[in-house]
Amino acid sequence: MAENRHQALGLTDEKVLEMFETMLLARRIDERMWLLNRAGKIPFVISCQGQEAAQVGAAFALDREKDYVLPYYRDMGVVLTFGMTATELMLSGFAKAEDPNSGGRQMPGHFGQKKNRIVTGSSPVTTQVPHAVGVALGGRLEGKDLVTFVTFGEGSSNQGDFHEGANYAAVHKLPVIFMCENNKYAISVPYEKQVACEKISDRAIGYGMPGITVDGNDPLEVYAAVKEAADRGRRGEGPTLVETISYRLTPHSSDDDDRAYRERDEVAQAKTKDPIVTFAEYLKSSGVMSDEREKEINDKIASIVNEATEYAESAPYAEAESALKHVYAE
Repeated sequence: MAENRHQALGLTDEKVLEMFETMLLARRIDERMWLLNRAGKIPFVISCQGQEAAQVGAAFALDREKDYVLPYYRDMGVVLTFGMTATELMLSGFAKAEDPNSGGRQMPGHFGQKKNRIVTGSSPVTTQVPHAVGVALGGRLEGKDLVTFVTFGEGSSNQGDFHEGANYAAVHKLPVIFMCENNKYAISVPYEKQVACEKISDRAIGYGMPGITVDGNDPLEVYAAVKEAADRGRRGEGPTLVETISYRLTPHSSDDDDRAYRERDEVAQAKTKDPIVTFAEYLKSSGVMSDEREKEINDKIASIVNEATEYAESAPYAEAESALKHVYAE
């Protein structure tokens, strides 16, 4: 038996199995969306593949009853954890009227769902960072015990929004967790051409907050870092910058050809550390999951994804007349 690291973190066997299921569901929805895109059925995909461990590990460390998440466009693992369903994500992919994010108005990856405290994102990158700081400030003014969790890529950490949000949150000691999902590429630009410092977390000292870099392929390591950051925030000790290191296993989006800027060997090497595979291995070695149980989980998720696809494909589009709704005052 391998050491049960999850129990040391206070996570039950059931909880880590749920984490694995959520990671796998995100992967399978994503894979299906690529197939639908290539078949000409959905217009666009922006992928979470390779980053599910960071997303799910982090989201499980938050309080789903009171915390707010401000995800960036790859964060399928975060929104699934916070209560969005496979069917709702597929409705978004097909741009149908029942899409909870925007009623079919926005491209996929612009997550937003009021009932689950998923705050709407927008197309310009990093705008969600100052929003997260504002939600944390609002929570403090209203005396609420909430933490805000905001994610962004390493390319986004070069935007002014990141600087302004991080500075304000640190000065006012607001309960914000800034999580940079460093997947090594800002579209086609590799890390070393974006940033001169060794780690994104090195930037934290400039704002007066703790910064930590963790293995984004290990959901338990991410869980521990985000849990500690959430506890600090609730104690009134201010924000934390968490950097998760992973690798984007797909092109930037369905409109990108990554062969133009990265070697196939590099991508193949990264796939040997695929978090879906490595976390399954951990669960088996620690006696939490058997091969039979893994097959059951895979079969269950396959049927969820099939049902979600069928429902969303046949669901109605929004009425054409609704195009101007929420644009002009009525």
